[in-house]
Amino acid sequence: MIGVPQFVAARTPFYYGWVILACICCVSFARQGAAVATLSIFIGPMTDELGWSRTAISGAVSLSGILAAVSSPMLGPLVDRHGARTLLMWAVMAMAIGCLLLATVESLPLFYLYFCLARTSFAGPFDLGIYGALNNWFVRLRPIATSISTLWFMVGLTAMPLIGHFAMGAGGDWRWGWVAIAATVVIMGFVPTALLLLRRPEDIGLKPDGGVAAKAGAAASSSEVEPNFSRAQALRTRAFWALLAFTFLAYPVQAGVSLHQAPHLIELGLSPTIAATVVSTFSAVSGVVGFLVGPIVRPIGVRWMLCMVAGFLAAAAFFMNQIETPVMAYFAAALFGVGIGGLLTVPMIAWADAFGRRSFGAIRGLALSVQVSGQAIGPVLSGILWDQTGNYQLSLVVFTGFAIAAGVAALGFVKPQQPAPTLTT
Repeated sequence: MIGVPQFVAARTPFYYGWVILACICCVSFARQGAAVATLSIFIGPMTDELGWSRTAISGAVSLSGILAAVSSPMLGPLVDRHGARTLLMWAVMAMAIGCLLLATVESLPLFYLYFCLARTSFAGPFDLGIYGALNNWFVRLRPIATSISTLWFMVGLTAMPLIGHFAMGAGGDWRWGWVAIAATVVIMGFVPTALLLLRRPEDIGLKPDGGVAAKAGAAASSSEVEPNFSRAQALRTRAFWALLAFTFLAYPVQAGVSLHQAPHLIELGLSPTIAATVVSTFSAVSGVVGFLVGPIVRPIGVRWMLCMVAGFLAAAAFFMNQIETPVMAYFAAALFGVGIGGLLTVPMIAWADAFGRRSFGAIRGLALSVQVSGQAIGPVLSGILWDQTGNYQLSLVVFTGFAIAAGVAALGFVKPQQPAPTLTT
């Protein structure tokens, strides 16, 4: 019996990959329900009512990162074998349930349980499913497809803090913010994934980017040849370790600044509404930059694009220490947005272009464990330094150093040569 996605695909008068991309855009939007920028809107009202420290709340982000780091290497090969649909359906529902339960939380242990349910899905299954599906359906058009996906990622990141903020205002309590976010996650994420997502174009007689798949045994043209690394082969390349080092150093900056930027701005004397719009400003800039940067990754080169991403992250962290007025806050947020837009686009293209589709899930699973470990370090480090100093100045200095080191690591990237044929590992 034909499934719903196959039924729809068989009747689509255009390349079905664009339907897949539309699904991925919806899921990328829904994913932001557990983003650290979304949580940052809740830090003030939750700590005021419940009496928790900034370090305590940051610890939930870090714990969920550890859980995702442990699970991602195991989930990646499953995406390679079975596709992203089931994994993403479970991830969407887990996030929605976690966000809804956060509206009921009264104790710190329950906050950790519920937030980790939502955030672990964000950090592991969502990432593997989104980019696993995207890279299976697009090769030549991968940069523009990734840019469009990043744009919707940032549309969600722009919208979710505002949805939470205005729901809190309308309901008179921060708990209504979590209810609104949970509902948004379900509406945007579950139905498109369940009804429309398919594993690979070859499953319906197509090839990436459109066209009809070659018959079995037919030779591919030189223009169709793409990297075909196994996980073991990727581990033996310089490119893998350079990308891994960049990932580990850049993502503490992304997560640490994102989570604490709203409280930082409020402590500097800006209003909660301005802080919320600054958060959304960096998200909006990220979306625009993410959309524009994809097509120039290949012409300019991964190495230099990663260095530019690191440079903008360093400049943003530095200028956030200089904020005195709302205008300066928006400027720093714009710098951060440029860096984040690049961070969410360039490495995703780099991993797929360097190592190909065959074992992307397995390779990305290892990289993702390092990425979420870095994301776990950033928030808790910033929270600890705030508890010790009473402000975010020292943590921003530390994050500036992390970003500069990430740029140095990126200099080591060299696209690997196609490996000799070996047995799949």
